[in-house]
Amino acid sequence: MPELPEVETTVRGLARFLEGERIVQVRVNRPDMRRPFPPDLVQALTGARIDSLGRRAKYGLLHTDRDRTMIFHLGMSGRWRIDPEEPDRHDHLVLETQDHRFALCDPRRFGWVDLVDTAALDQWPSFAGMGPEPLGDALTARHLRSALAGRKQAIKLMLLDQSVVAGLGNIYVCEALWRARINPKKAGGRVSLAALERLVPEIRSVLEQSIRDGGSSLRDYARPDGELGYFATRFDVYGREGQPCHRADGGVIRRFAQGGRSTWYCPRCQR
Repeated sequence: MPELPEVETTVRGLARFLEGERIVQVRVNRPDMRRPFPPDLVQALTGARIDSLGRRAKYGLLHTDRDRTMIFHLGMSGRWRIDPEEPDRHDHLVLETQDHRFALCDPRRFGWVDLVDTAALDQWPSFAGMGPEPLGDALTARHLRSALAGRKQAIKLMLLDQSVVAGLGNIYVCEALWRARINPKKAGGRVSLAALERLVPEIRSVLEQSIRDGGSSLRDYARPDGELGYFATRFDVYGREGQPCHRADGGVIRRFAQGGRSTWYCPRCQR
């Protein structure tokens, strides 16, 4: 599933061609993906100008001059194609400006689109109660210390809780915990403030590096220009079960099931 860096990369790619442009045509090629398309989507977007694009957690945002925001989620296999040479039967939503065409292509149809009043964006159900953005100033070690206080659940699972931090996914939590030398099994409430002070900059660092690399192209994800991100070549633990730890300390990467997902870590340097 595309994670925060993949969504951020997508938003930045779209913004180069779409920001400030007016939508001249909207085409919905099927009634739904994971959820039905908003019934007023075509009417609301046709003729609207895209004032700006943004991201909240793993959701992309298209803000219009009509005080409406289109929210998109890429699901498992979704991506935007810019000026595709040929139509694709999985292009479920197409937006056109005077100069460009933007097709939301999703073979598995786990993605979806919503339309909300921009002023009420923070109250949208998936955003209400969501924690701070990991790339923003609101994510601090003291915020995590407060959110994790007294919690017995493992730190790895707590970081995946969207009410604690918005938008973190399995890949980047595994990588950040390795960089900060924190055992993913450790109870969140038992992680020291000093360890959390190591963790916060490592969360930012791993996300920013992945964004620079265009994301991690796992399975179906590709950037809007069709290019593949290459951060997957830099993984320190994710998917490296049985391989030596990059710290060259004799550790070997292990994998175990945690909360219904795989976790990778080095038992020698993450204690």
